Amino acid sequence: MKIQYTATLAVLTGFGLGAITVQTLHAQAKPPAFTIVEIDVTNEEAFTKEYAPTAGKALMDAGAKFLARGGKTVSIEGDPPKSRVIVQAWENIDKAQAGFASAAYKENRKVGDKYAKFRIFAVEGLAQ
Repeated sequence: MKIQYTATLAVLTGFGLGAITVQTLHAQAKPPAFTIVEIDVTNEEAFTKEYAPTAGKALMDAGAKFLARGGKTVSIEGDPPKSRVIVQAWENIDKAQAGFASAAYKENRKVGDKYAKFRIFAVEGLAQ
């Protein structure tokens, strides 16, 4: 009988420690991040042909998921948005920063800077 109590206590202790460990790991996980890119395009044809496809690929290879990419934008309050707005989801803010700092993106950006001015920022999302 004593062995059953000991075994039951060991199982419950293991379950409790496992639950605490899982909770700790979830608390340490970084929240997702989103980048907002405002682009004031000066040469739409060259921008679309020479820059956009390769820049998009470089960022997707780095982990970006495009949520909005140059569609219709409207101003609800304040200044109107630039001619092109892009919203991307990332695993976390470190991955977003690394994606835009990657050699592939930086090299491609030299082309993009000929045809547009960029404003890029990232924001941490809420952990789900």
